[in-house]
Amino acid sequence: MATTRKPRSRTLADEAYLAVREEILRGQLRPGMPVSRRRLARDLGMSIVPVTDALKRLEEDGLLETRARAGTRVRVPSETDVRELYELREALETQAARLFAQRATPPQCTELRRLAAEIDVFFSRLATAGDDAAFRFRVHSHHLQFHMRIAEYAGSTLLKHMIERRHVLIMNWLFDVSARRTPLPPGFHARLAAALTSRDAEKADAAMRAHVQYGFSEISGGLRLLDPSEWRERHHHTATRSRRVSASRKTGTVV
Repeated sequence: MATTRKPRSRTLADEAYLAVREEILRGQLRPGMPVSRRRLARDLGMSIVPVTDALKRLEEDGLLETRARAGTRVRVPSETDVRELYELREALETQAARLFAQRATPPQCTELRRLAAEIDVFFSRLATAGDDAAFRFRVHSHHLQFHMRIAEYAGSTLLKHMIERRHVLIMNWLFDVSARRTPLPPGFHARLAAALTSRDAEKADAAMRAHVQYGFSEISGGLRLLDPSEWRERHHHTATRSRRVSASRKTGTVV
């Protein structure tokens, strides 16, 4: 008789991992900003051991980087990092688009078109929202959901796992928060959804390829403004960030 495996309970390292990742995705910790494990342990009310484990995981994810005698900081992606990430994203998501066009059910197609329309409204509002970090986080959360629905409804568990495991959409989120300077064209995601729900695999492939390449062209220009070789401390950020980490942990607002 098969037994049901109980879900693993969240550890302190998991809490630290999620709290720091959320700060990065909210734009509160931006590329190049230092991350102190001792300060985090104090802010989160835990020992340095789970914090060290969390930072190691974030470094493996590509969100942090460490340099001897310089410490740990939010990773500043190079042009090569961005290009390779988008090459991987294009390969994975165009295949997901092809499979979605072939396999998605009518209700799934309807859901995707609805999500696309909602996201286009969100992005249009984002262009006039100013520096509203909470709204930007909400927009990107919905955007991630949209693309993961495509992967899920493509009907390939392994493909979906690879998109999640390689963090291609999380890294796209980080790049967008860090570098996007121009609003998306009207109906950007609605046009993609229309191609994917057309039942034409070639059309879906071409639409997703154009979608990803547009994102690369927009973001790569903005990231050239960042200097991957420069490591510097930003002391004025410390007090504000400490309060936000503590508040985030109390409310449980993690991705």
